[in-house]
Amino acid sequence: MSPVQKIRIASFNVALDRRMPGQLAADIAGAGSRQMHNIGRILRRIRPDVVLLNEFDHDGEGRDYRPLRLFCQRFLAAGEDGIDYPYVYLAATNTGLLAPVRLHGEGEPRLPEDGLGFGAFHGQYGFAVLSRFPLLVTRLRSFRRFLWRDMPNALLPRTEAGPYYSPAALEVLPLSSKNHLDLPVQLPNGRVLHLLACHPAPPIDEGTERRNSCRNHDELRLWHDYVRPGRGDYLIDDAGQRGGLEAGADFVILGDLNADPLDGDGFRDAIQALLADPVLNRSVALGRLRPGSRGGFGLKGVGARRGSPRHWTHSQGLRLDYVLPGRGLQALASGVFWLPPGHAQADLFWNRGWPDRAVSSDHRLVWVDLAAQGVRGVTLSPR
Repeated sequence: MSPVQKIRIASFNVALDRRMPGQLAADIAGAGSRQMHNIGRILRRIRPDVVLLNEFDHDGEGRDYRPLRLFCQRFLAAGEDGIDYPYVYLAATNTGLLAPVRLHGEGEPRLPEDGLGFGAFHGQYGFAVLSRFPLLVTRLRSFRRFLWRDMPNALLPRTEAGPYYSPAALEVLPLSSKNHLDLPVQLPNGRVLHLLACHPAPPIDEGTERRNSCRNHDELRLWHDYVRPGRGDYLIDDAGQRGGLEAGADFVILGDLNADPLDGDGFRDAIQALLADPVLNRSVALGRLRPGSRGGFGLKGVGARRGSPRHWTHSQGLRLDYVLPGRGLQALASGVFWLPPGHAQADLFWNRGWPDRAVSSDHRLVWVDLAAQGVRGVTLSPR
């Protein structure tokens, strides 16, 4: 049997957020919804070796793995086409973690608006990583607690009267709305691939101060600085280690970045600068291997857009979800898994010709295949 020649990396915002803590765990343990079954069908069809799941509710600190493992067992591993992920990780998150001071307005802090990350409860909109290869959890770096004010030249929001956030708020407000996680994966030859996972704040539900747009901008900048030697020297992770990614390390930035380079409500310069930087594999970021599909062409009524439907990953006609390998990695293929209306499996995305979040998600899975020999000479065993 010949060795596998590729590694498939994916990012998928699965929209498995619920209104109450514990509700998702109960849904997984119960009959399971159409949404969960279809998410399972999508993952079994694309079969990524490593996948980031955005918007997977959990306990907030990433300690209770039972719902995630049961989800994998029931919806991914079951059946003739089942796929097994022996290595999983739940990222601790700032969502729904109540700030000790009021972030917006006056009075006592309250959720969701005064969460260190927006959420009705701690762990809402969290994220998880599933992998066929060992996750080097003892070597991970987390930037969940890095304060926004400590980023040099931070784009902190302002009003006509002055700074939007009080000094007391800036003493506790982290930059990361969920977490910024450098999670190394050990590939079969012992080489390491750094998964740089995040889910920045969406640039919505804000006033003229543009606080969420500002935060999204700087959350993207964190990874951009992290992967450029010398630019991330100011960063201090949650264990107290200073600095960015080691020069020459292999990495992939992945997640629902909530930033479209051409359309949408946010500031576009941060995502534009990241995509254009030669530190990334240019063919995937902006070139011929930019992930695409035919599904977006089935959207109607989304309004004027400058970006092509081919590259949309969201039901509002936006490119928000990314898998961005570093320039040292050779990309072979890529895609957005989104079938058009009328396809035999269009029920994974559409309900009577319209995208429906309850069917699977309002986001689409994005995948990139990396050449095994392009990851520092990796040779993989067959699947």
